[in-house]
Amino acid sequence: MSIASQIVVCGSIVPDPLQTLEPLAGPGGPALKNEMMLPAVLDPWAGHALYEAANLAKNQPGSKVWLVSLGPKTKLQQVMMTVAQKAPFELIALDGSASGFSDAFETAAVLADAITAIPGLDKSKLLVFGGWESASRGAGVTMQIVGERLGIVDQFQGVDELKLNPDGSFEVFERVEGGRHQISRCAGPPMVIGWATGNLPEPKNNPQVGMMNMRTVMPALQKAKPVKVSAEGVIFASVALPTQTRQTRIVQDASPEDIAREIVEWIRP
Repeated sequence: MSIASQIVVCGSIVPDPLQTLEPLAGPGGPALKNEMMLPAVLDPWAGHALYEAANLAKNQPGSKVWLVSLGPKTKLQQVMMTVAQKAPFELIALDGSASGFSDAFETAAVLADAITAIPGLDKSKLLVFGGWESASRGAGVTMQIVGERLGIVDQFQGVDELKLNPDGSFEVFERVEGGRHQISRCAGPPMVIGWATGNLPEPKNNPQVGMMNMRTVMPALQKAKPVKVSAEGVIFASVALPTQTRQTRIVQDASPEDIAREIVEWIRP
């Protein structure tokens, strides 16, 4: 017996990873150089969560998907023009900083408050999806804190697959060490799912879905609630890109057997 779910996806925007990101210490704390000028995309981790939510809702008649997104309103509008064509959802926009230097607790607090304020929300049917990690807010605890503030104790992080059983229960495949999965069985909502990569491809653009979504996206952006998230009281000793290290050794006339033997010795613990 399949019961309709209410699926809320928490997903923010991040600078396009193809751009050069240069961190710097600004007057208000750490930031990225020309951050507001950088093109933005939906956080890839949150993208997996959104596509998985849309697929689950399609297989559960009567289900609905909300996307709660925190970021500068102008940037959200640019990104939603593309994301709206990927999957059906109702946008709940929060106008605030999308900086990767924001405090995870403050971010989780405004997300949880926005979810609680959804009209007609039934927590007995609630599934909260989001990225296990983030391309910018990589603290790895945001979704956990959101679940705790909502009073949801069944939480699964690093999820690659979620199977809906005929009786309405779920099988959850969580990543564990050694490239394996821990399989858990949950009787049903409410649950928090922190997605890793999932197993669904990115949906193709669908103009009809985009037109349907834009009926609610634009009004949601116009009435986006201003929120303040920061890192007040947090001091960063330094802000820098990871250094690249390459150790190259040029050897001539080495036989394939010698090369293979050296690789094995290097890999062997």
